[in-house]
Parts: sequence; structure tokens; C-alpha cells
Amino acid sequence: MAKQDGFLQKKLIPLLQKISAERHMIALRDGMASAIPMIIIGSIFMIIAQFPIKSYLHFMAHVFGPNWATVVQYISNASFHIMGLIAVIGISYSLARSYKVDPFSTSIVALGAFILTIPLKTDKNGALWVPLQQLDSSGLFIAILVGLFVTDLYVWVVHKNWTIKMPESVPPAVSNSFASLIPGAIALFVVWLIRLGVEATPMKSIPNVINFFLQQPLSHLSNTLPGALIAELLVCVLWIFGIHGSNTVAGVMQPIWLAAMAQNATALKAGHALPNIVTQQFFDNFVHMGGSGATLGLALMIAFMSKSKEYKTLGQLVVGPAIFNVNEPIIFGLPIVMNYKIIVPFIAAPLANVLTTYFAMKWGFVAKTMGVMVPWTTPPILSGYLATGHISGAVLQIFNIILDTLIYFVFFRNMDRQKVKEEQQITA
Repeated sequence: MAKQDGFLQKKLIPLLQKISAERHMIALRDGMASAIPMIIIGSIFMIIAQFPIKSYLHFMAHVFGPNWATVVQYISNASFHIMGLIAVIGISYSLARSYKVDPFSTSIVALGAFILTIPLKTDKNGALWVPLQQLDSSGLFIAILVGLFVTDLYVWVVHKNWTIKMPESVPPAVSNSFASLIPGAIALFVVWLIRLGVEATPMKSIPNVINFFLQQPLSHLSNTLPGALIAELLVCVLWIFGIHGSNTVAGVMQPIWLAAMAQNATALKAGHALPNIVTQQFFDNFVHMGGSGATLGLALMIAFMSKSKEYKTLGQLVVGPAIFNVNEPIIFGLPIVMNYKIIVPFIAAPLANVLTTYFAMKWGFVAKTMGVMVPWTTPPILSGYLATGHISGAVLQIFNIILDTLIYFVFFRNMDRQKVKEEQQITA
């Protein structure tokens, strides 16, 4: 044990700290942090639009005309669903500034490069439009790569002095604009060539690259325990790298889980035993409590147990959305993306939930989900009862939340202590 602690303290932790202090990692952290205000705003209006009370949802759908919930989510679309745009600008800006290159011009070029990776759609009148889903967390991984790659390429060209230099009498804004012409053109040209290369493959477009490599292996999984564990592991690992794991995996697995849910509903109506354990509600209501990574327990600790001033403030912002299973604020605010300090519990907690839920239902301690499509924003305890029609579902959720909190506790405590030390050093 002492040898293991020595290895961690002397070798692994210093290495990870060195990696986290590297300029690209700092740019990634700061760029993602710039999206936090918009994420929180979008989360609030998402909850307003989908507050999980049947009468309220009916009110939102009919009282003010058809689909009033969609109208409320206009603000979510304008904030929550532009994470990719914000990330590519923020990452590029931060990285360029670390190189002492004009960050504004660089981030504008990176934004153009990001849009260049997206296949535009055409309406019936021939007008072009950008699919919104490619600008939000679905396109986040591409935004991260573009923000880092294009900025490095831009900076490399600038350092080669392949720029148009204006007289000193020219205002800086104009001078910077002309200076960005050649680096910007080269960066966009390279991204254009990459896009043409990808379009010549079966993947057809850059956004399809991730799905292309994931869809084939995922299609072999089913609604079994091994399939549930592998699917959940992929969800967590993808999130750690800034990819919306839930959406990516659900694109392939959701039809299987929804079909299993429908089979349970049919069996319930016929008075037969429920055949399936792993369904859509299995994940929505018993695994992802607080969102991907089962972060509700973590959010509660940040809100009520933090000693750090920064974490106390963050806790006030993340705990509300977490109760309704919206955890983008904590994923990007803590952050969890690319954060080695929290990776282990972020993976372990939901996998533990998969195991406890599966065996609790298999052994008959907890009722199986009965095929009711409980809104994913329904708070835990209530959702467990509604999904199973039995109090045992709520009890299992309480057990899982406590288990998740214990899994996160040591890691949260270490992070909080480290943050307190940093705040004390700044104050001193």
C-alpha cells in the first residue's frame, strides 16, 4: 500500500499535474468555462419547458396554443445549444493568447473552420442553413479539435511571418484584420481539404466520423447486463473527452431500449411477468440520476459540503439543474471534461448503478420498470416510483444516490482541499 501511495505521489500525480498545466489543456479548460453561463441559462429554461408534472405539461402544450413548451425552449436553443460555437471560440481565444498572437482574429478563423466542418442543409427554396444539433454538445468534440488544431496552425503560420504587415499608422483593428488574411486562408484551406477527404469515404461528413466508428460495435450490444455496462462505460468515456456520450450511444441503443420498454408495457397489460430489466427507464431513472455520471450526489456535496468559495458558488448553480437530471453545468463547470481528478468516480458511479439496479430487479427486491415513459427530467425518488409503480423503485434510487455519493466523496474532498489551498495562496 505504501509503495502504491509513493508511486501516486511521486510519479503519477506530478505527471497528471504537468499535463493539466500544459497550454492546450489550460486553453481547453478556460474555453469550456466560457460556456458555463449560457449552459446554466439554457438548463433553467429546459426545466421550465419540461417540468415533470402531467398537468403542467398539458398546460404548456395547450393553454397558450400548440407547443408552448417549444416556445419556451427558444432561449434554450439560443444558449444551451450553442456550446460547440462557444467552445471553439473560447478555446481558440485562450490558446492564441498563450502564444501572444491576436486572439480575436484567431478565434474568428477557428469559428469559420468549425462551420466548414458541418455539412449545410438546403430548404425547398434553396436557402442554406446549419443544423442546430451540430452546434451544441453533439458537435463539441469536433469544436475542441478545431479550436486546438486550427489555432496551432494559425500560430505556426504567423510565427513564419507569412502575414501582411501594415504601416504603424494603421489602426490595430485594421492591421490585425489584414495580418490574419494569409494564416486564416491557409487554416481554412487545410480544413477544406480534410473535409473533402472525409467526404470521399463511407463516412461522408466530418460529424459522421465519430458515429461511424461507434455505430458498428454498439449495434452488437443488446439489453443485457454486459451490454448495459459497455454502453454506460462508453457514455462516460465519451463525456470525459467532451463528446455528448448519452446522445452518441442513444443514437444506436435507444431503439433497443425503447423496444424493451414497449415489451414490458405489453406484458403488463396482458397480466404477464415483465420480461426486460434493461430498458430506457433503467438508464433514465436509475443509472443517470443527476445526469450522465450519476452526479446528483456530487452536486449535493458541492452545494452543501464545500469549503472552497469557488465550489460553494458553483454548488448553488448546479444543484438545482442536477435535481432534474440536467448536469451540463457540473460537467463543464467543475469541470469533468478532461479532468483526471474526477474521472474514476464519474465512470464508477453509473456502472455501480447499473449493477445494483440490474440485480435488485433480477432478484425481485425491486419491481421492474413497467413501460411507462417517465420524463427524464423527473427528480429521483419520484421517478423511481412512477417508473416501477412500486415504492421499491424509490427506495432503490435512494440507495443508489447514497452509493454514488460515497464513490465521489474522497475525490470531491481532495479537490475541495486543493481548491481551498489555491484560494489561500491567492489571498496571501
